Amino acid sequence: MLKVEDLEAYYGLSQALKCISLEVRQGETVCLIGANGAGKTTLLNCLSGVHAQRSGKVFLMGTDVSTANARQLVLSGVIQVPEGRQLFAPLTVEENLEMGAYVRSGFRSKLDLPAEMDRVFKLFPVLKARRKQRAGTLSGGEQQMTAIGRGLMADPRVLLMDEPSLGLAPLIVKQIFSIIDQLRSEGRTILLVEQNAAGALNVSDRAYVIENGSIVTEGPSRLIMEDARVRSAFLGQDVRA
Repeated sequence: MLKVEDLEAYYGLSQALKCISLEVRQGETVCLIGANGAGKTTLLNCLSGVHAQRSGKVFLMGTDVSTANARQLVLSGVIQVPEGRQLFAPLTVEENLEMGAYVRSGFRSKLDLPAEMDRVFKLFPVLKARRKQRAGTLSGGEQQMTAIGRGLMADPRVLLMDEPSLGLAPLIVKQIFSIIDQLRSEGRTILLVEQNAAGALNVSDRAYVIENGSIVTEGPSRLIMEDARVRSAFLGQDVRA
């Protein structure tokens, strides 16, 4: 579905990504874990057209989209749920969800939107009760649910999720990861970026570990979770004899 080959990116003269190669197959959830500043968000921004890569290739369903801009990628089905939610605070929950579907207006009737919104409300029942409430007045967890719902309204081929658990209370974090696991069981194709390594590994099929802009480890999530280096660095477990 999504394949990245030798992608490199810079901020001025500073190299942020070094020969990144990874793959997200159709219907699987892949997580990218790493410390703050490792390059996780930069990679997602390159894949969504927000930040231009210096070199490398990106393929979506076999088509080279390396030079596509953000709008072209959205129209192709690459949808990012950004770090920090970035909702339209003055708009209601319902209006924010409708904004997620704006690129589909030329392809489907507006009559389809209520059905799509109902699917989001079934996934996030609390949003149905808040549908007329301004997004800026929601709790952090409700805002994150709205951001994910907005992404789903675009009917994505690939959903890029950037730190969905960031800044949330533990109980809400558990709920967010449960929702990601549900999306995974529905066959959604997801690339999940997370500092919460344990949560991400528990809801993903495969994982990549990034350090200083380079992929250093990859494999099935259950095996990555057992890796001594990963357990020590990201899971807070002392694995010394």
